[in-house]
Amino acid sequence: MVTLYNKIANQSPERMAALSDGVFAFALTVLVLDLHLPQTTGIHSEGELWHALTLMTPSIVMYLMSFLTLGIFWNGQQTQMNFLARCDRDLTWMYLAFLFAVTLLPFSTKLLAAFIAYRTALVVYWLNILLLGGMLYLCWRYANRAGLIKEDTPKEFRRAIRRRVVIAQTSYAAGMLLCVISTRWSIAFILVVQLYFAIAPRKLQVGRV
Repeated sequence: MVTLYNKIANQSPERMAALSDGVFAFALTVLVLDLHLPQTTGIHSEGELWHALTLMTPSIVMYLMSFLTLGIFWNGQQTQMNFLARCDRDLTWMYLAFLFAVTLLPFSTKLLAAFIAYRTALVVYWLNILLLGGMLYLCWRYANRAGLIKEDTPKEFRRAIRRRVVIAQTSYAAGMLLCVISTRWSIAFILVVQLYFAIAPRKLQVGRV
């Protein structure tokens, strides 16, 4: 009976895609809610306002970086789902674990914005990205092995999607290691990597993550 239930449960990729859209939209909204206006007390000139805005730079940079992070991983998950013929119960729970990592990003973003000079905060943020990428990779690998991918999906498409995740995670790890020199160098490198994956042209568009 349990085996039969596992075969018939959660077969709709469309339902998972709809849930994912909602979770990503919520996480993106929470990110911007953490941007607070400067305190009006003590600001009596243009110069003081500019100084107050300058103090917000870490929060603004982290908001931009995390917005790109969520955008990249949303694209990655949607690319995978475009090629799913169906889901099963195990794949659904794997995607839910991926969404769990999505919901953690506002926390790790706020932590790094508050402690931008501390390696521990950067490591926590990177682990969040690693969890996102790791789950996305496992979802695609499982879907291939379980025969959940559309039969007409070319092999090069399957390899490109998997390879894209590996390249991205390797790049993020290299950026994290730069924190040995400076956390700011790490953040700058990760931001460049994200801009590359977000806007750089690609011959094989389905491989984009």
